[in-house]
Amino acid sequence: MSSATEKHADHVVDEKQGTADLFEKDEIVKEEVLEYDSIDYENDPEYKDIPLIVRELVTFEDDPETPSLTFRYFLLSIIFVGLGAFVSQLSWFRTTSAPYSVFFVQIVTHWAGKWLARVLPNKVINLYLFSFNLNPGPFSRKEHVLITLSASAGATSNLGEIIVSVKELFYDEYMHPVAAIAFMWATIWTGYSYAALARSFLIYDPTFVWPQALMQTTLFNTLRAESDENDSTVRKQMKVFWLCLVGVFFWQFLPEYAFPLTSSLAVLCWFGGHNEVVAFVGSGLGGMGVLNFTLDWSNITSAIMLSPWWTQVIQFVAFVLSVWVLVPIAKFNGLWGSDKIPLMSNRLFLANGTAYPFTKLITPDAQFNETAYEEYGPVYMSAYNMWTIFFGYASYLSAFVSIALFAGPKLVLVAKTLIKRGKRENTDKLNKLMEPYKDVPLWWYLVLFLICFITNMVLIFTEQLYIPWWSFLVALVIGAASVVPMGNYQVDIGTFNELIYGYMLNANGNSRHPIGSLVYRVVAGQCWYRAQTILQDMKIGHYNHVAPRDVFWSQIIGNVIGVPINYAVIRWVIDTKRDFLDGTKKDPLNQWTGQNPISYNSQAVQYGLVGPSRLFELSVYTPLLYGFLLGVVAPVLLWLLHKKFPKARFDLWNTTIFFSSMGNFYGNVSTGPLSSIIGGFVCNFYFYRYRHAVWKKYNYLCGAALDAGFNLNMLAIFIFFSAAKTVVMPPWWGNDPVSVEKCYAL
Repeated sequence: MSSATEKHADHVVDEKQGTADLFEKDEIVKEEVLEYDSIDYENDPEYKDIPLIVRELVTFEDDPETPSLTFRYFLLSIIFVGLGAFVSQLSWFRTTSAPYSVFFVQIVTHWAGKWLARVLPNKVINLYLFSFNLNPGPFSRKEHVLITLSASAGATSNLGEIIVSVKELFYDEYMHPVAAIAFMWATIWTGYSYAALARSFLIYDPTFVWPQALMQTTLFNTLRAESDENDSTVRKQMKVFWLCLVGVFFWQFLPEYAFPLTSSLAVLCWFGGHNEVVAFVGSGLGGMGVLNFTLDWSNITSAIMLSPWWTQVIQFVAFVLSVWVLVPIAKFNGLWGSDKIPLMSNRLFLANGTAYPFTKLITPDAQFNETAYEEYGPVYMSAYNMWTIFFGYASYLSAFVSIALFAGPKLVLVAKTLIKRGKRENTDKLNKLMEPYKDVPLWWYLVLFLICFITNMVLIFTEQLYIPWWSFLVALVIGAASVVPMGNYQVDIGTFNELIYGYMLNANGNSRHPIGSLVYRVVAGQCWYRAQTILQDMKIGHYNHVAPRDVFWSQIIGNVIGVPINYAVIRWVIDTKRDFLDGTKKDPLNQWTGQNPISYNSQAVQYGLVGPSRLFELSVYTPLLYGFLLGVVAPVLLWLLHKKFPKARFDLWNTTIFFSSMGNFYGNVSTGPLSSIIGGFVCNFYFYRYRHAVWKKYNYLCGAALDAGFNLNMLAIFIFFSAAKTVVMPPWWGNDPVSVEKCYAL
């Protein structure tokens, strides 16, 4: 994946997580086991099919009369989904940012719900068609779960942002709000309809464990147990939580606005900032970032607390090899045109290093302009962007090969179990607890799919999306085909999808507009990814005994709230930050650089407009295809080494994580990794190993608080200093207008 911020590819969650995280997170979950009474379930037919870790973390008590979709649910969902949709969409346009944490939503809504249960009157409100109680009693676990699931669905950015922003920023095409919002809803809900394909395997089968769902279930258990049993402990935890949140909220005004020097402490530049080589090596805002530290939380984020330590080590090694080794080799030897083309840009260039006029390659009827291409010549990209694509290809195949080699025996065992059981009804305790609740009927999913399909076809035939109708159908099939085999795994498939799309459109007469390539990418990727989202949330609902229909509606409600806010923020950012996003002006902090839309547009021009056939005819691009070979060979070699030397733990060196990190475009911001690995060592190595009780009590809590404080600060700065009128911080020593980090020669 060639964009640093595509880690927000919808997400409260990240599209390019390595597949090994599945197993490493499982280890974290095991460390979070609650101390339940030890009971032997092995010979009980209701429990024997349920894995041990699930039996330890999930409660087996339920009251079907517990209120769920209450007034409190709707009130808190509107607040926290709206806030999350705003800051997540805002973050998509920045080079670095902290995610809107689902753990933050879980923690704060727990206490907000309990507070509402104390202060709201026990009063029934009668409306024309229905009535509801403002306060039906104590704040329930099911209300809490559903609020969190709505936030998981709607408190995110949306891949439809790609189409809206790229059309306007690079092609001056305004997308009507109704069309934009309809497209966003349609792509999301198509993915939701695909969940019907896998729910019998991934949700109802008790042997299928979903670690992320268990982690969130553990937090639900912890919050409710501690609030009921130990008020002093809870007060201390919440005091730490609010201190972290408020502290980072006020601190971030320094690196983000008043004292930007603190965002990139370029130690080498303090002693040789006027030397070109020293400035390039030491700068974190356009250089290599050697001995560069940051005090800006957006460059660090809670990833240092959430990602397993070994995963962070792999990612840092990949950063060092990419930025501290390959970058200087390319720059100081002029490799791949680095003497003319900016080394760390993700824009497109002519052979002489000037910006490529890619709009000239599009005819009025959205065809490829051969004459203009012959006039301007091939499309070139930076050396850094080239190897991000190379390693992106490697990570794609590495994911499948790694899964087959390291997880293959487990997957085969699961498949054999499913085949052996056939259509036999699940009789385990979890499924028996769900019997009082009506399941979501298949026709709901079919109706949802048809509504979305018709919406997208209308947009296609009204020439809003520039994609041939038949290729849209292929995208739907690709998305559907990925749901079951890739359920619970996250692999970067965006670039590969565009590569396939480019080959499909080789024939003359097909629309070659870059937007069509992006639509294909969004549909094929978003449908699969959103199916994962709702399946994970369905598993959370299953573990917490929430009615399946309530889970379904919580997802829909989250999107109904979040998507219009996503669109409003896109409009707001484009209207207020366009000069930075399209490159007319340069943001001194390298934050409002538009790395995401630029990266998506560049890839769409290469694959959709120019096409892979022309692209790979050039000798400079031919080596990129060997990335696929590397993705196959590397995990095989590691697997063989692991079999030969099992004690050496070669299985920990996950090639998918490594290649994904090598394929991460840092967008000229290299100030965070060194500080992050130090922070990760403290949090997820030292405290996890030697102060585990403290880690268990405060790690996720502080991570959620710090991310939330940053997001609230980003929202405040945008509203007060950028929304109506831009308020510029006056120059001073800590806000040098020439170079905020004192790397003057860069």
